[in-house]
Amino acid sequence: MNHKSAPIDVIERVAITGEAMTKALHGIVTRDNVRETVVLSTCNRTEVYVVAEKFHGAFADVRDFFCEQSGLSVDELLPHFYSQHDDAAVTHLFEVASGLDSAVLGETEILGQVKDAWEIARTEATARTSLNLLFRHALEVGKRARNETSISKSTASVSHAAVEMATDILGSLSDRRVLVIGAGDMGAGIARALANAGSRSVTVMNRSRERAELLATTVGATVSHINELDAALAQADVVLTCTGSGEAIISISQVQNAQSIRKNAPLLIVDIAVPRDVEHAVGEVAGVTLRDLHDLRDWAQAGIDARQQEAEEVRRIVGEEVERFNQEVKSRQAAPLVAELHERAESIRRAEIDRYAARLAALTPEQREAVEAMSKSVVAKLLHSPSVQLKNNAGTPQGERIAAALRDLFEIE
Repeated sequence: MNHKSAPIDVIERVAITGEAMTKALHGIVTRDNVRETVVLSTCNRTEVYVVAEKFHGAFADVRDFFCEQSGLSVDELLPHFYSQHDDAAVTHLFEVASGLDSAVLGETEILGQVKDAWEIARTEATARTSLNLLFRHALEVGKRARNETSISKSTASVSHAAVEMATDILGSLSDRRVLVIGAGDMGAGIARALANAGSRSVTVMNRSRERAELLATTVGATVSHINELDAALAQADVVLTCTGSGEAIISISQVQNAQSIRKNAPLLIVDIAVPRDVEHAVGEVAGVTLRDLHDLRDWAQAGIDARQQEAEEVRRIVGEEVERFNQEVKSRQAAPLVAELHERAESIRRAEIDRYAARLAALTPEQREAVEAMSKSVVAKLLHSPSVQLKNNAGTPQGERIAAALRDLFEIE
């Protein structure tokens, strides 16, 4: 499911963060119908990519896993699910990696998130031959889309969009006291966007002070520990939070206390975490404006039209890359028979060289080497066309006929 198929309160119920990802990967791949899996869980989506023998069986396995993981019933989850298979699934992943399926069209953060999801699955050995090939291509597509088009120009990340939305609401942030909670990829993106926007009073807060200090050094910010949250809320004009902690870290009572100290001065809180970092009721506190990913998507929609022309070019690239991916899959399907053909031909070539060994005995080493090279070249040229035909027609009825004929002709079992 993603931001288009489900509301944020459902997405955060199925979100998989931190150490839970390893458990989820093994919880899915050990199901009856799943052979490989990669799980992509971000602020806007949780998607499961699987290799399976039976589509409907694998769908049921994934559905049941998320019912168990989220505590939601099938009736509650199913309306928000979507599923794709074969070319449609390949196209979808390529569009995701290219930023076409993002809430902020063309956003750049998703490519790194796709890479991270794949790397975790590779480490856990839940992604093997098929998904490794698919995700390698997906990363290539994402890079090509950004290199060959302007899809990622302007507001092209969720973190950047969050800062721009805050600027739209408050005007310039240069003299505002800004608190950034979280020093991961999103937090780093927010801090960089604030620095580029000229913000002069930025505090980075994180559970790991070392990580916060590393980020703060690069953007000229100050550092605070999460234990100092109450005091920091009382001093901030803007709070941008994205910890991915799995539960709310800012409660209504904390904000009420902060606003009491601030005498209800305006406080903008932008929460782009999934699950959300801020209790929903915080938006009801006097003087507080609370925005979350749902609001950010609505705000970002206005900028999408300007990038639609670039999006069409990216879709063309995706189409080309789906064809290229399918061709590589076909080539790999034909590879075993191609290898057998070459092995069979090589054994014949070697036998003939040995049969004429006595006649070749008088040749110099250079002449014998020339005979070897010539015979290998003849074999390679004879097998070139059959090999190409096998690869180009793999997975089709014509390919099956070619394979059968070659097995008969070369006596390959």
